Amino acid sequence: MINKNILEVELPVMEHFYTLQGEGFHQGKAAYFIRLGGCDVGCVWCDVKDSWDAEKHPKYNIEFIISNVEKTAAKLVVITGGEPLMHNLDALTAALLSKGFETNIETSGAHILSGSWDWICLSPKKFKAPLPEILPFANELKIVVFNKSDFDWAEEYAAKVSPSCKLFLQPEWDKAAIVTPLIIEYIKANPKWELSLQIHKYINVP
Repeated sequence: MINKNILEVELPVMEHFYTLQGEGFHQGKAAYFIRLGGCDVGCVWCDVKDSWDAEKHPKYNIEFIISNVEKTAAKLVVITGGEPLMHNLDALTAALLSKGFETNIETSGAHILSGSWDWICLSPKKFKAPLPEILPFANELKIVVFNKSDFDWAEEYAAKVSPSCKLFLQPEWDKAAIVTPLIIEYIKANPKWELSLQIHKYINVP
């Protein structure tokens, strides 16, 4: 039984929806996404800049958030943003785990790690580098490739995460035609990496 105080904790939610995970290790799996408002990383190519200002988004308590997840057949819940670790996520993940959901997070790692996670996807950004203490906990390292210099960035962080961490290179969507061939050749030369594509954008789902 979850403490009622936990269920009353509020978080700014930009959007929440049930769809397929389009990226990385869990690509193709059904997942309920909770996109939290607030981000101070400032990626110039961000495709959800509306998420940056947390004050623009309504605050929902955890009981309401979970009630919406339970209306679906979801087993996997992905917390994303924005930068979700701008918020303390201990209460949210405690409630989700108590209901039997698998918890995943997508984060730049630029803020202190909170919450209990079955899977941590770390996507470090040059605009605000991740905190060193999150690196050992990453299950997946996903580097967005915007230009050739991002391969060096990718290798820098591949050397810092655990040996069991899955390594992915993902083309920045607006430059995909240019950088995808570069990524393919890079992976062929460095097969420890895998290709991540934003398949949700190809199949037109959220």
